[in-house]
Amino acid sequence: MKLAVIGAGSWGTALAITAAHAGCGEVRLWSRRHEQAETMATTGRNPDYLCDVPLHEAVIPTADMAEAMRGVGAALLVAPAQSLRATARLMSPYCPAGLPVAICAKGIELDTLKPMSAVLSEALPQAVSAVLSGPTFAGEVARGLPTAVVCASADAQARETIVRAIRRPVFRPYLSDDVTGVEIGGAAKNVLAIACGIATGMELGDNARAALVTRALSELTRLILALGGRVETATGLAVMGDLVLTAGSPQSRNMSLGIALGQGETLADILAARRGVTEGVKTAPALRALADRAGVDMPIVAAVDEVVTRGAAPASALRDLLARPIRAEGWMREEG
Repeated sequence: MKLAVIGAGSWGTALAITAAHAGCGEVRLWSRRHEQAETMATTGRNPDYLCDVPLHEAVIPTADMAEAMRGVGAALLVAPAQSLRATARLMSPYCPAGLPVAICAKGIELDTLKPMSAVLSEALPQAVSAVLSGPTFAGEVARGLPTAVVCASADAQARETIVRAIRRPVFRPYLSDDVTGVEIGGAAKNVLAIACGIATGMELGDNARAALVTRALSELTRLILALGGRVETATGLAVMGDLVLTAGSPQSRNMSLGIALGQGETLADILAARRGVTEGVKTAPALRALADRAGVDMPIVAAVDEVVTRGAAPASALRDLLARPIRAEGWMREEG
């Protein structure tokens, strides 16, 4: 099967390499920049991301969307969350009806508060959507280190098609039909990882980080249930597993951003020094608004939003968080 990977950042590159090793006959890796595609084709490496990992010979870089989509049996859409709608529209003229398209971005659209599957259904209605998520660092996946993910879709055939394209002995996908739980969990954990990074940067200790991770999972679970997802998704790979990874390692863009904030750096300086997108920054205000609309209390998310969107000092946001009234523990409560 031929596969299109739309987006040549670190995650798109890692997925293209994985699919090639999994046995896809041809993997078209689309870049929005002609110079990046040309350099990849010439050197066999991505000059901007994962440059130490060679591309598989079956990976064919291109900046031509028509070429990327021609004759493929499925596509992985790996554009950043806030660019997903525009990228899906670029795909639309070349996407046949019924093509399985797996969303590999983790976020909530800021302008509409819609999850990525809803965005895709509007921008690319002829596709059959799936969501690929889980605890993944792109560099480890590209180097072939063992990884497990979740592929969620309401369409069983779409799930199976995506899994066949990417499954390797070292890359194990699990199946789910809980699209809501998988994609909301994947988006929210980025915001919550920033909070854990701030605590780490402020040198508050492992006790504080453990408390934040645990309470973050409680917040996540309440929101997932309120939006129609399932508790077993919240405690599985796509949510708890991803939260543990992202909130526990400086490899995470979101946690490392939080660490820098906790150490006193400004958000503008941190983002100016980065090449890749740190999804939690734009997701924070969208997630807070979505939780408010659903009537779900997410105090850690609110604290992160105060810091990254409204300019609050991390120490001040932390004080407000700790000053909240004492409540009973438990994700079943209406308030956190």
